[in-house]
Amino acid sequence: MNEELKALAYALRKNVLDMVYRAKTGHIGGDFSVMEILTSLYMKEMNISPENQDDPDRDYFVMSKGHSVEAYYSVLAAKGFLDIGDVIQNFSKFGSGYIGHPNNKLPGIEMNSGSLGHGLPVCVGIAKACRMDARPSRVYTVMGDGELAEGSVWEGVMAASQYKLDNLCAVVDRNRLQISGSTEDVMHHDDLAARFAAFGWNALSVPGNDIDALLEAFEQAKKTKGCPTVVIANTTKGCGVSFMENRAEWHHKVPDEAQYQAAIRELSQREAGEHSQSAHNKEVLRDE
Repeated sequence: MNEELKALAYALRKNVLDMVYRAKTGHIGGDFSVMEILTSLYMKEMNISPENQDDPDRDYFVMSKGHSVEAYYSVLAAKGFLDIGDVIQNFSKFGSGYIGHPNNKLPGIEMNSGSLGHGLPVCVGIAKACRMDARPSRVYTVMGDGELAEGSVWEGVMAASQYKLDNLCAVVDRNRLQISGSTEDVMHHDDLAARFAAFGWNALSVPGNDIDALLEAFEQAKKTKGCPTVVIANTTKGCGVSFMENRAEWHHKVPDEAQYQAAIRELSQREAGEHSQSAHNKEVLRDE
C-alpha cells in the first residue's frame, strides 16, 4: 500500500504550483504528469540520498526532460537535498541557482539537462562505467515522449542493447502532448513498447500516474537480466488539476489568481483523499 506516497505526489504538485505562480514561468503540465514517476523513484526505488550522494556505489539519475525541473526540485527537496522554501522563493530569479532546467551546481543533480535527447546517451555511459567497475549501481533516466524525436535517443537505445546494460532503466513520460500539440501529429510513435522491444529492450507499459504500477515495473526491471528496461509510463498532462488535464496549452501556461486558487483546492482535496485511504487501510490491517 502506497497511499502516503500518492498523497505526497499531490502535496509536491502544490509546491510546483507555487513555484510557477510566483515566478510567472515554468512547465506545469509536464511537471504534473511526471510527478508519480519521480516520487516513486526517489522515495522508494533508488539508492540515492543526501547522505550517500558522493558514494560511487549509489544509484544515478538524469532528468532528461529537463523542462520539468519544477517537479524535480520539489522531489529533491522532499528527499532532503534542497530547501523547498528557498526553492519556491527564488525559482527563476536573476542570479538564483534554481534555474529553469536542472543545474548540477545544486545538490543531488548529476548533470545539466534540458537540451533534449542527451539524458539517455549519458546514462548509457554511466551504466557501462558502473558495469566495468563492478559497481552495484542502477542508472535511471526520465524522457518525454516528444523528446523521442531526437536521433541521439535512438543511438543510445542501440548502444544500451549492444552492451546488454541490464543496470539501466529508462522511463518515458508518455503524456502524448508537447509544446506544439499532440505527439502523434508532430511525430507519431505508434506502439512505443514494441519499438523499444525491436531494439532488444525489455519494454513495459504501465499507467504512469499509478505509483503501485510504477513500483511493480521498477521491480521487474531489477529482475531483468541481459538487456536494459524501458518503462512506458502512460500519463496525463496536467494530472491532478482537472482544467489542466490533457490540455496542450498547459505545457508552459502560468495560472492566474483564480486558477491558482482552484488548483490548490483540487490538489488539497486529492491529497486528503489519499491520506484518508491510508488511514482506512491501516485500520483494516489492525482489525485483521
